[in-house]
Amino acid sequence: MEVLLNAMKISKNYGDLSVLKSIDLEIGTKEIVTIVGPSGAGKTTLLHILGTLDKPNPNKESHVYLDGTDITQLGDKELSKFRNQNMGFIFQFHELLPEFTALENVCLPTWIADSDSKAAEKKALSLLERLGIKDRANHKPTELSGGEQQRVAVARALINDPKIIFADEPSGNLDTENADQLHDLFFELRDEKQCSFVIVTHNKELAKRADRSVSIIDGSIEV
Repeated sequence: MEVLLNAMKISKNYGDLSVLKSIDLEIGTKEIVTIVGPSGAGKTTLLHILGTLDKPNPNKESHVYLDGTDITQLGDKELSKFRNQNMGFIFQFHELLPEFTALENVCLPTWIADSDSKAAEKKALSLLERLGIKDRANHKPTELSGGEQQRVAVARALINDPKIIFADEPSGNLDTENADQLHDLFFELRDEKQCSFVIVTHNKELAKRADRSVSIIDGSIEV
């Protein structure tokens, strides 16, 4: 397996509460990995650290490498740029900006990167078409169903051609039919876009389908 992401000795405390205990984890190129375990086990905390949305406890042995770059050593400005160029994010509650249309929400990461707006809009429309919701491009989130909102979030995650996508309970708010469709989409997009997925989920069917499932119990990976 060609390793895309390598996390070593990742621990996290909030005050006296130990949430993660010296986690080691590798994610392969074009691999879909689910992170499972009971609520409060540390799954989302680990996902946030891997995705640079949070930082591990200071420790000279703690590192997260993505495609050869030690992202734990980047300054805030460098880190924001690296995240924007290399990572995509999908959250349970979509996190779409309500005042923006679906198309504008998808374009957001390209605007942050200061990309050509016309080219970005064309690419965003292409992604919305691929996800079957091009006809909803000019609708705001409140005018979209839950399944449509999540597809907009997927398009937004893909717009900058990330190497890896982090998803936190992406189907947790969807009915069974929409959840199954979303899961199918992840596997199709992995093959089309050649990107990896790390997905925190309680969905047993998705965990079974993944290339690999990692179980976290009380802040440690269960072997």
